[in-house]
Amino acid sequence: MTYWKLKGRELANCNCEYGCNCQFGGLPDKGSCQAVFAMAIDEGFHGKIELAGLNIAAVFRWPGPIHEGKGECVAFVDERASEVQRSALLTIMTGGDTDPFATVFAVFASTVETMHEPRFVPIQFDVDVEGRTGRLRVPGHVEMHGEPIRNPVNGAEVRAQIRLPDGFEYEVAEVGSGTSRSTHPIALEHASSYGQFAHLHLDSHGIVRTR
Repeated sequence: MTYWKLKGRELANCNCEYGCNCQFGGLPDKGSCQAVFAMAIDEGFHGKIELAGLNIAAVFRWPGPIHEGKGECVAFVDERASEVQRSALLTIMTGGDTDPFATVFAVFASTVETMHEPRFVPIQFDVDVEGRTGRLRVPGHVEMHGEPIRNPVNGAEVRAQIRLPDGFEYEVAEVGSGTSRSTHPIALEHASSYGQFAHLHLDSHGIVRTR
């Protein structure tokens, strides 16, 4: 197994209400799950292959709870990546060179039945985890926007966090509001739903723990 490590910033948006039952082992509140994910890689490598400075993204859709499988996915890899970087990133994103179920990539990959051909495309992505703001644009494919949750009475920003010290994606996530629209090859659309902002630090064995 080739050892890898990624450290970066994430924005994800699914169709659940704020909080997302799936974060706590529950069932999706809409019955099915659809989600958009993006990550800016600040530091990273796969073996001797450097991955810092690149962006990745994905669109997912499951007909029911994620653990029941039958999912559909398309992966987007930064067009700036070289051939070896593209291969390395796709290996990581599909659960390769990873302990079984150790990362969110490996867990999700195990539930996907239809994996569309990956797209090597421009990925315009910016995210401020603490500020709970972010925007993803993959021209011709998907757009996602994240912002703070706002009090419906006075419009003030509402800040909430999820802490999962034994999770497989993050240890702490900022909760916000997300809106996404994907057109090809997976069509989906949702608005003002669960937005997740997190600093990710993952390797072949799972989360790189701070404690």
